[in-house]
Amino acid sequence: MTTTLNLPGGAVTLKDGPAPIASDGWNRTAFAAAHVVADPLAEADPWLDCPIDWDRTLAFREHLWSLGFGVAEAMDTAQRGMGLDWPTSLELIQRSVTLAKSGGHLIASGAGTDHISPDGADVDAVIAAYEEQCEAVEVTGSQVILMASRALVKAASGPEDYAKVYDRVLSGLEKPAILHWLGEMFDPALEGYWGSADHMEAMDTCLEIIAANADKVDGIKISLLSAEKEIDMRRRLPESVRMYTGDDFNYPDLIAGDDQGYSHALLGIFDPIAGAAARALTALGQGDMNRYGDAFGPTVPLSRHIFKAPTRFYKTGVVFMAYLNGHQDHFTMIGGQESTRSTQHLAELIRLANDAGLFPDAELAAARARPIFAARGVEA
Repeated sequence: MTTTLNLPGGAVTLKDGPAPIASDGWNRTAFAAAHVVADPLAEADPWLDCPIDWDRTLAFREHLWSLGFGVAEAMDTAQRGMGLDWPTSLELIQRSVTLAKSGGHLIASGAGTDHISPDGADVDAVIAAYEEQCEAVEVTGSQVILMASRALVKAASGPEDYAKVYDRVLSGLEKPAILHWLGEMFDPALEGYWGSADHMEAMDTCLEIIAANADKVDGIKISLLSAEKEIDMRRRLPESVRMYTGDDFNYPDLIAGDDQGYSHALLGIFDPIAGAAARALTALGQGDMNRYGDAFGPTVPLSRHIFKAPTRFYKTGVVFMAYLNGHQDHFTMIGGQESTRSTQHLAELIRLANDAGLFPDAELAAARARPIFAARGVEA
């Protein structure tokens, strides 16, 4: 079916895309970093509190698992450190892990230092904060994703402090962790991570830390939006350590790989493009690179739009897509972050998502879009 939707810049004809289907036979490990659904009717102050609609939030994780993805829980896609506090993050992890265990699903969860202030904390305080969250995550039975720490950026005097922190924290884990190098384009407070503002110098430090703790590191997710840097780092990792691409601009080529290796995936863009990503990964597992490209290729312009600068506001596009596709009944976010993108940005998102065939029910998407644009002054 098709339906017409008036948008700034002209009407668009939305078309039904393929329905998501369960997939298997993947030869890459693929985590989707999942968003959280706010409770829009809670008696709360949106800029201060983080009320969660638990039913819808957990149902979305079931949706991702049903397609074959692992869930990366309580990450920046879930507004971690950008509206979602640590106590709520821990409850989210506990609830998700319970569901994952009952269904035999893959899950890994973020542990960081966001329950302490970045100001005034020393390196020992950062270690203690990491250890507290890692212990809480491992008690649930989840694998740890060791998130980058804003407090460590301020506390560290150089690369040696990063080595001290990671050596100590990793040594205390029960299972190997996934490290997370989140670039400053995602969080400006993380500029200079690993002790240098130069990404290549920072990479050297990170690789030294990984080599010294290889038995405690499952892999590393890097989110620098540079295919060249990811490939360079991937080729230098110990053989036992995986690269999980966090590059929402270049993921098709990085996952496909080259004659020297490939990346697994831990991506926020898998949240809104889950159906297309599942088809692509199935095709890759079958060795059908034409179908792989056909499924993934049209999603890249949308991903680059959702993650355009200021990249930290990408969560707005992710949640807007979930709303349009019926995964939640409203376009309301923790911290009021539905306001971080312009009307023109949301209109272009719809055009690009439509081009990528990401609306299984075009009529539903149009019906949900109309009141949002009407509230922003666009006549239906």
